[in-house]
Amino acid sequence: MSFKRRSLAITCAITSSIVIAGISGTAAAQSSYVSGSSGLFSSSSDTDPETPAPLDTPKNIIYMIGDGMGYNHVSATNLFETGQTMYQVEGEPGSVTPVEGGTPVQAFEGAEWTQLAQSTFQDGNSYDPERAWADHNYVNENFTDSAAAGTAMATGVKTTNGMIGVNPANEPAKNTSEYAIEKGKAAGVVSSVPFNHATPAAWAAHNSNRNDLHAMAEEMINSDLNVIMGAGHPFFDNNGNPITEADEDYMQASQYERLASGETDFTFIEEDADFEALANGQVEGNKYFGLAQVEDTLQHDRDGDSVTPYDVPLNDVVDLSTMSKAALNVLNQDEDGFHIMIEGGAIDWAGHANDMARDIEEVQEFNKAVETVIEWVETNSSWDETLVIVTADHETGYMTGPDNDPNWSAMTGAAGIVPNHGWHSGNHTNQLVPVFVRGAGVSDIVAAADQVDPIRGNYIDNIEIANLTFNKWW
Repeated sequence: MSFKRRSLAITCAITSSIVIAGISGTAAAQSSYVSGSSGLFSSSSDTDPETPAPLDTPKNIIYMIGDGMGYNHVSATNLFETGQTMYQVEGEPGSVTPVEGGTPVQAFEGAEWTQLAQSTFQDGNSYDPERAWADHNYVNENFTDSAAAGTAMATGVKTTNGMIGVNPANEPAKNTSEYAIEKGKAAGVVSSVPFNHATPAAWAAHNSNRNDLHAMAEEMINSDLNVIMGAGHPFFDNNGNPITEADEDYMQASQYERLASGETDFTFIEEDADFEALANGQVEGNKYFGLAQVEDTLQHDRDGDSVTPYDVPLNDVVDLSTMSKAALNVLNQDEDGFHIMIEGGAIDWAGHANDMARDIEEVQEFNKAVETVIEWVETNSSWDETLVIVTADHETGYMTGPDNDPNWSAMTGAAGIVPNHGWHSGNHTNQLVPVFVRGAGVSDIVAAADQVDPIRGNYIDNIEIANLTFNKWW
């Protein structure tokens, strides 16, 4: 791995490719009807690292995941911001149709982006496009969790709920972070929830139990990753206030002390000003562990009950956009390229709580991070070498219009007002989720979208992008 250290005043100048994983899709983006199955490629590669990369191959991949962010989570935020949206459906079972109208709101909904959908099911299950729109029960059953979904997206291997980075037989599965490092690239994970929660852990750890958080923290601390950033601080509460007795839900006090005292390979940061310095290009090393000074989430779990977004003052803590830019500046020192997963993790927490106000807050926070990444790519890299994916690992809460059973109904609302809505679950669903992609490698993703949903159009399975990374791009 070849790094170039930059002085404090120098900003990133090395071109690189980026993939951003994100969320949103529309039936209007579908191509002609193609039947087929997922799993286009196997999960191993004998590619010679010295072989020149083919054209339209990403040098850098930025995978942006709005955890739990289904189509209606995007819609609700768009309605709150502008009073109109796409992606809504209505009709009777078996006769559901998209609601006409609506224009793009978010940067990743623009004409430069390709919109598809993605299936999310875990090992042993499936997605049936006809059954999904025949009643409200099908998608409420046999859904994935974030561990299985993250593992599929990170490794190209389906696994069982609750398992991180291993196949159903509990055998380790190589993730694309590890593969990037193997190929001489840099790699990192960033999250707005604890750094070792299911989704970031899927790109960094291997454990049959997603709740074995101390073991996964240890594995990540000892890993070859170049960047780890997230929440989970043992000496701060959910309001960003310091506490004297360690809360060891996510990491042990001894693990924190090793990081803070410089006993690991990472440069450790936790102050907001240090994240800001990295985001401003003041990078002095090639391995950073950034632990935000908050316990569970950057914002979602702060005290207070929200009726409308931001009616409870926000925590004074680093945001996802700043962490994302900081991480990109560190990784971009590697002239061979990089892989990064950036997660807006608390969208899922709001969905579980059926909390529309904080769901909108979290989606907006994620959308701002996407905007920051887009600006970073266009300033420090290019779309010719960078792939950005914006998607979700699954939908959470079965958010819908207010009158959604037995028929489907659309959410409605004016700008600045929480939309009229309903919830049909406190858990995940087996719905398709949106995918927005832009940059190098997009044509390969489109080619892999060989299944068709009657409402959402062409879709890929959640193992496809990892397997393209393993077997075609790198």
